[in-house]
Amino acid sequence: MEQAFAKIIESIGEDLQRDGLRDTPKRAAKAFEFLTQGYRQSLDAIVNNALFESECSEMVVVNNIELYSMCEHHLLPFIGRAHVAYIPQGKVLGLSKVARIVDMFARRLQIQETLTKQIADTIMQITGAAGVGVIIEAKHLCMMMRGVEKQNSNMRTSAMLGIFRTEQTTRNEFLSLSGISQ
Repeated sequence: MEQAFAKIIESIGEDLQRDGLRDTPKRAAKAFEFLTQGYRQSLDAIVNNALFESECSEMVVVNNIELYSMCEHHLLPFIGRAHVAYIPQGKVLGLSKVARIVDMFARRLQIQETLTKQIADTIMQITGAAGVGVIIEAKHLCMMMRGVEKQNSNMRTSAMLGIFRTEQTTRNEFLSLSGISQ
């Protein structure tokens, strides 16, 4: 990967012997490894048996989970936050695991639409919940730095599964608890 970054830098006309660029291919490769670490993570290791029996059958909501991902079309970041909710049916997931699941999928080359669905499907699969709702709001540097250059655009995606899809009152409660206007 380091050699690939060196070729990219040289192909734009830069001198890799210049003081500021000498170690850039190595640093860029290390950064890219970190930004795509989701490919090398396993769901089992992330959840780590943190699924607990519970009589809770009310909505569990985790708001404002920061996320950083890379657009698979331009390899530019998109930065935002996820709101995740589920209605348990006998089991609850450890709180930090929700954020770790968001990170695992965000740390892959992605489009926001797929990221939203992957998180929802995974929470549903792991918890056996009656329903799952996920909303992601993000700013995309591929839209801000190039192309149409719209600095204030914000993309919002949602995935509603189970009762979140079939019951409007459940969906409305999630939107309200997430601070999303209805």
